[in-house]
Parts: sequence; C-alpha cells; structure tokens
Amino acid sequence: MNPVPTIALAGVHGYGHSYLARLRPRIAAGTFRWAGVADPRLGVGALPEGLPADVPRYGDLADLLAEQRPDVVAIATPLHTHADLAERALRSGADVVLEKPAVTGLGEFAHLLDLAQAEGRSVQVGFQSLGSAALDHVRTRVAEGRIGEVTGFSAAGCWVRARSYFTRAPWAGRRRLGERVVADGVLTNPLAHAVATALAVAGRQSLEDVLAVEVDPFRVNDIETDDTTSVVVSLRDSPDLVLAATLAAAEPGEPFVVVEGTRGRMTLYYTLDVVVEELPGRPPATTQHPRVDLLDDLLRHRLDGRPLRSPLASAGAFTRVLDAIVNGPRPRVVRPDAFRVVELPDGDERRELPGVEEAVHEALRRRSTFSGCGVDWT
Repeated sequence: MNPVPTIALAGVHGYGHSYLARLRPRIAAGTFRWAGVADPRLGVGALPEGLPADVPRYGDLADLLAEQRPDVVAIATPLHTHADLAERALRSGADVVLEKPAVTGLGEFAHLLDLAQAEGRSVQVGFQSLGSAALDHVRTRVAEGRIGEVTGFSAAGCWVRARSYFTRAPWAGRRRLGERVVADGVLTNPLAHAVATALAVAGRQSLEDVLAVEVDPFRVNDIETDDTTSVVVSLRDSPDLVLAATLAAAEPGEPFVVVEGTRGRMTLYYTLDVVVEELPGRPPATTQHPRVDLLDDLLRHRLDGRPLRSPLASAGAFTRVLDAIVNGPRPRVVRPDAFRVVELPDGDERRELPGVEEAVHEALRRRSTFSGCGVDWT
C-alpha cells in the first residue's frame, strides 16, 4: 500500500462535481494522489470545474483500470451502473467509495458483498449522513433512557423538484431502463438518506433486520417511478419504521428522523447534523454535531482497520427496502385536479400537490401509509 494512496473517480459530471470539490483540498494536502478520472463525456466541451488538466482522463473505468492501479476508486455514476463499476474496481484490487444507493437490487448486493470479501477489499457507501456524530448522540441518549421506552421510528422529507430534474438524464425518474433496474424513486435516490439514517438510528441495518415492507407509492409527475411515497417497515425486535416523502411539496423543508419514546422524542435533522431533544416540562434542547467525510473515514480504515461508518454490509436493510419499493406496486397516478402546475421563470415548471406536507406528517403521527390515513389523490 502506497504511503499516499492514489484515487480514481468514475463520474465527474452531475454528482461527481461534489467529489471533485471534496478531493481538491485532499489532493492539495497530500492525503490522496490522482490516478485518473473516467467519464464518457470528458471529451465533450470544457473540463469540469475542479479537475486539473494534468489528471489522466479516460472514457470509461475499464480503460483507466487497464493502465492505472488506484488504491481507491470513487464511483459517482448513474444508479444502474454502480454494481458493474464497483465489481471492476474491486477486481482491480481497489477499495471503493460507492455513491448511494450502492446497488439497485438484492442480487447485486449479495454479489458485491461476496466479491469484496473474496478480494479482501472494502466498500464504503456514500450515505454521507452516516458520518455524523449526531447519530452517535441520538443512539447514546436513547440507550440511556432519556426518552423512555422507544415506541417508534420515523423519517420524512418534503422536497421540491422541477420538470428539468426528471428530464436531466435518460435514467431519471425511471424504475427500469431496458433490463436494468434504476430505482430513481423519492425514497430510493433523492431522499434515500432519510431511509438509511433512520435504519442506522434504529440500529437495524442488516438484511435480516427487515421483516416486511408495506409500500404505498404515488406519482404526481409524468415519470415511471414514484415521487410521493409512504412505507411501513417491520423491523426485527424493534418498533416499526414509518417513512413518508414527496418531491411535490409547496416549499422545500429539512428532512428529519424521529425517535418516539414513552417520555419524549428526539429529532435528527440529518442534513444539518442537528438534534432536538424534547422532554415534558422542559424546553427543547438543540445540539449541533461534527461530521467526518466518508473519504477520510475510508482512509482511517485503511490505516488502522477501524470499522467503516457506512460499510456495504450495513446497507443491507436499506437495499431490502429499496428492493421492496422497486418490485412492489406500481405508483398510482395522482389525478390532474389534485395538483397544480407552477410555472418557473426559466421556462421550467414544477407540480405541487396541495396538502402533501400535512399528509406526510399525518402518516408519521398515525404510523401508517398515506392510504391508511384515508388520503385520496387518485
């Protein structure tokens, strides 16, 4: 192993920009050295911002790995390409940072897990929220009995997405693309962190921890997959987890995870690393927590073997939920008179579902799906 590990990045456009931004200071500090980047669009137009001109560039990861032997490969490509590219990287002898969702089905998950073990390599899944000390804080306080006996876990997100979001790529808004599962639904991609973070807070992250999944999907936008969905997840030796999310809110809100107890509740705003603890007779206590970047976490793991914050094995429960959504009922189409079209200044537009925020909170309150709460959008 080189004293300064080399890193390759697959995917420099789209979300790959965030990896370029995160790698820039680490390259400058000598934490990593570039092995190269791979992206089929690198030969079209100007180089992406943050990519030095002297970094070796390739049209695909196979070409890069034929010439380079990176210690680490970061993969920030479309969802349905993750498993194949991760397999190539693992077989080349690299550790992998794999953007979320790591895979789009249980078969891919089992295959990659077995391959990583056989190759003796590590896979860190890009659920950045799992690098937050806020999770440790919540789990510790809950274990100490601060909110009494836990009665339920939940997570929610109300976001806004315009038409251009769903037309940004051929795979956007798709369940499948040809024979490949894409899984670009509200809880499996844009708000996947809500699911993964809630499962981590509950301490139920393995495949075996998910006993059953009830899925209630809708679509407001003209897409194949779901954009407004509620899910009830039955967990092993634990209260249920209720999830509710939409991409058709009136205004974007901070997604959150809640732990309910007999004596209070704790709310984690995972994008902010903020925890609010509420106990009867006391004002809410708000705490802010640091976060470790998962790239740095992988480096520490390589140096001293400490456990990864977001290893592939811990994405098992999330993958079982994803698999249930993808292979569950097709999203029901929201009738046209139930939503409104909002024109945007740049010629874009978005669809807004009035009352969806209230429906999300009612699902959490009643610990049920939208349909179980009597919602009628179709």
